Amino acid sequence: MTGPHPAVAAARRAVRKLLARCPGVPAVDVAVSGGADSLALTEAAVFTGRRLGLPVRALVVDHGLQAGSARVAAEAAEVARKLGVDAAEVLTVEATGPGGPEAAARNARYAALRAHHRGIVLLGHTRDDQAETVLLGLGRGSGPRSIAGMRALDLPWGRPLLDLPRSATRAACQALGLTPWEDPHNSDPRFTRVRLRTEVLPLLEDVLHGGVAAALARTAAQLREDVEALDALAAGFLDRHGEPDIAALSPLPASLRRRILRAWLTAGGARDLTDAHLRSVDALVGDWRGQGGVWLPGGLVVTRTHGRLAMNPPETRGD
Repeated sequence: MTGPHPAVAAARRAVRKLLARCPGVPAVDVAVSGGADSLALTEAAVFTGRRLGLPVRALVVDHGLQAGSARVAAEAAEVARKLGVDAAEVLTVEATGPGGPEAAARNARYAALRAHHRGIVLLGHTRDDQAETVLLGLGRGSGPRSIAGMRALDLPWGRPLLDLPRSATRAACQALGLTPWEDPHNSDPRFTRVRLRTEVLPLLEDVLHGGVAAALARTAAQLREDVEALDALAAGFLDRHGEPDIAALSPLPASLRRRILRAWLTAGGARDLTDAHLRSVDALVGDWRGQGGVWLPGGLVVTRTHGRLAMNPPETRGD
């Protein structure tokens, strides 16, 4: 008696490994688009969920961006039912907002999934998606947090397939007799990710003799460990000191100072912080020349006063 196809087995192992990291999760939701990644993930989630006694539900988001999107969503939900999910729901959203259609669709999708999830939400991102994310971060100069890519587990999100190439999910679907839906947006060169996928990564693979996607994913994993270590140190500092204390902050390496400042600012309501914002706030500590406050998005202002940093303080001149 032969076992499952290696690609099917790999997806199942990946789901089992990730779910083992979150004991006590009451249910599994799978974000299903009808593409190869999400269908391979759905089958693996159903297989694993049955063995763990966990209900598995498919959540299909209809962004309404293409003619016939409702039909595509309904068909994806039906395929998920045939794969054995306990339930399948279609969530209709309006993909509007800043950042272009890609960002608007992503924000609407995540908001809908977050609003409807019951436990962990499994997403079908693969190693190739991780490589694209790293390249985007590098190209935009977004800093280590962006280059560290996506986390495999960031509740409620779970990405069990991050170590598998996209070719594995296609092979799994073929072995399972599934015909994935091919999203026309995934071949539209108007979208940055499509050009990275179809032009940039293939060129890098050719010039560097292969293995680029895997190398970028490894880089993300290594940097993620550094990011998480700095985040832990920053959290420990704020637990001890509360608000940023100049005397305690000044001796610290600049990278740790800015990590502390980011955590403090975010907790205080700051959003959409850029590297320039953080460096300006950090200059109140490491390059103090009596300068005025630093204005941040949302009308927040950070000033240095009486040996500490304050957000939206009273009108007080600095040290």
